[in-house]
Amino acid sequence: MSAAFSRIYEGGNIHCYNRLMAEKLLFIPWIMAILYSSIPLFWFAIHPLAPRWRKMERSPYRILLPLWAVIIAVLAAVTWPWHVLQLYSAWWSWLPAAFLLAVSARTYGKIRSAFGVSRFIGQAELRPGEYQQSLITGGLHGSMRHPIYIAHLGMLAGWTIGSGLLVNFVLLAITAFCTFPLMIWLEERELEKRFGSDYREYKKHVPLLPRFRFHHENNLHGDIIGH
Repeated sequence: MSAAFSRIYEGGNIHCYNRLMAEKLLFIPWIMAILYSSIPLFWFAIHPLAPRWRKMERSPYRILLPLWAVIIAVLAAVTWPWHVLQLYSAWWSWLPAAFLLAVSARTYGKIRSAFGVSRFIGQAELRPGEYQQSLITGGLHGSMRHPIYIAHLGMLAGWTIGSGLLVNFVLLAITAFCTFPLMIWLEERELEKRFGSDYREYKKHVPLLPRFRFHHENNLHGDIIGH
């Protein structure tokens, strides 16, 4: 009897240990979802008030970065009660998630090389006198208008799909259907004011999302029709 109770006790300890380890691991996708869903809120603090930030003699990031930390802390506090609640738990869900994370990480790399660090973090907009103001139309910006936001969304989607966390799906839905569309709409209005007809022409020819086209060679198409 004592041996049986010992096995039950040990089994319960192992189960409890595994559950605690799983909850600790879920902290990573949860906090990543908090970070990426905070980006639009941080953006709303920068871009609509950009003229005011530009008037500051010292770097506005002395205020903006602590503000971003507060935004992250508030989101974390609001979502904490549900931060380990999963809709599903499956190892294979990390396969599509890994693909999204890898593509998004590669997109960041391409944007950084063509876009520059100062534009990537928004410093060029807040310090226009110190950085060249030009419309970027090459690289990934030649196939879609906002590749950096697509990368942000891909990262958030990857951590959400992989973890199966309910709160991540809620944050993903709010980001994809509310805050990101509003952010893009406001930014495009500002870009039209800044670059005028150049940006309107760019907007006319470059889509918001990349288009996937399948090309067939003419001789192969002709052979198929001939048969």
